[in-house]
Amino acid sequence: MRSLRDKKHREELGLFAVEGEKVVSELLAAGHPFEKVYATAAWKGERTHALSEDEMARASHFPTPSPVLALGRIRRDALAAGELDHGLTLALDGVQDPGNVGTILRVADWFGIDRVVLSPGCADLHSQKVIQASMGSFARVRAVVAELVGALGGVRAPVIGCALEGRDVHSLPPVADAVIVIGSEGRGLSESVHGLLTCSVTIPRRGRAESLNAAVAAAVVCDNLRRARA
Repeated sequence: MRSLRDKKHREELGLFAVEGEKVVSELLAAGHPFEKVYATAAWKGERTHALSEDEMARASHFPTPSPVLALGRIRRDALAAGELDHGLTLALDGVQDPGNVGTILRVADWFGIDRVVLSPGCADLHSQKVIQASMGSFARVRAVVAELVGALGGVRAPVIGCALEGRDVHSLPPVADAVIVIGSEGRGLSESVHGLLTCSVTIPRRGRAESLNAAVAAAVVCDNLRRARA
């Protein structure tokens, strides 16, 4: 259980761990199918295995153990042929901050985005920090890890990248189908992905901040797309 803190061991075992009363409660409420739920007597929710406080302290991923730790099976979904041609997709190009990745899942859930595609260079979808930042949206949003160059090649829907040199995001016309690409926090969009864009958009800056983080940018673009469709 402790080994699941590391991505290498999560991949080897095909399992991930989630610890904490709030996040486990959110995922259970969302219907996530945990394989095992370990808990002490302090946890009043669903459990499959009872642990003493000493046992939980040895299993815990935190300096101060939580009363509950759940194990889930890693889902390795793949994109269906032509899937990105339909609906709205958020594609993450090397977004490495787990808080941003988790928040983007939450953004996708809020705006009813059909799916999120993560490049292999993104923060691990099944890391504790990503799942906690998603606030339960991890269980509700379809998320797939895929090489973006292969996934975006041949897509018939518009592929819209977020870049400082792009057109004003408020000028986007109504679209029912689109892929919105969000780049990494430090480098922006990769050259290989930039070459596949239909167009790029930017969020007009009124003040002096150098940039917006990836999750904020994703939320602004999703809001404009949804308003344009309305």
